[in-house]
Amino acid sequence: MGIVNGTTNYILTKMDDEGVPYDDALKEAQELGFAEADPTADVEGLDAARKMAILARLAFSTPVDLNDVEVSGISDLELTDFQYGKKLGFTMKLIGIANFDNNQVEVSVQPVFLKSDHPLANVKNEYNAVYVNGEAVGETMFYGPGAGSLPTATAVMSDVVSVIKNKLLGVNGHRFTKPRFEKVLKKPENRYGQFYFRLHVKDEVGAFTTISSLFNQLNISFERILQAPIKPENRNELAEVIVVTHETSLDKFKKVLEDLQNVEVVEEVKSYFRIEGDVE
Repeated sequence: MGIVNGTTNYILTKMDDEGVPYDDALKEAQELGFAEADPTADVEGLDAARKMAILARLAFSTPVDLNDVEVSGISDLELTDFQYGKKLGFTMKLIGIANFDNNQVEVSVQPVFLKSDHPLANVKNEYNAVYVNGEAVGETMFYGPGAGSLPTATAVMSDVVSVIKNKLLGVNGHRFTKPRFEKVLKKPENRYGQFYFRLHVKDEVGAFTTISSLFNQLNISFERILQAPIKPENRNELAEVIVVTHETSLDKFKKVLEDLQNVEVVEEVKSYFRIEGDVE
């Protein structure tokens, strides 16, 4: 797993550390040369998804394609979630995750809440890092600049030098490693994680009991719960409820998300994120 896009990491650092709104953080990143005039590939997670597909192929010797990567970007993130994240001890990052076990693979790119003491949580601004947990080596992390004119030029010229060297050696195009493993994507019932929900709930008797029963029916337990009153103009009084679950399967997460969006006491599911790292 890792932070593989310097543009988005710079924007999220500004939002998380300084409370800068998304549009202002993006504009600053463009002025500094960390973001392009059209930042779509970066902020919608497409650049990170391409990199994660390549990394998964190299790491797992499995023919992962870009279409196999589940992708969510950062353009719709709200500062409210960053504020709740701080209360819970989380840091928001755009994380690429690639996991391979039992000859099954999952690859995704999405905004993730990291526990604040996770090594990736302290990778800030335009820096990137790839965090690897290997069967023999254990935990390692590779860290360095991920955006900017000189770091980008250095990476490009490194590839140019490699091509020239291989051409002089006469080995260009002579090496091909066939994937060792057939590609088998993990099913949702075999993918696990913790999740954060932010809900706008009708502030009435029995509302929280109704919500709890939806989770209980799927055997999803709560790790943390926060509740705060909100009073939108021209609307009935609502409560803002934050739920952090214990580990559960992705299929159960999707089912409870669907149920929450269809239950009367829930006015709106404002946001939801995966959580990585141990929650206290």
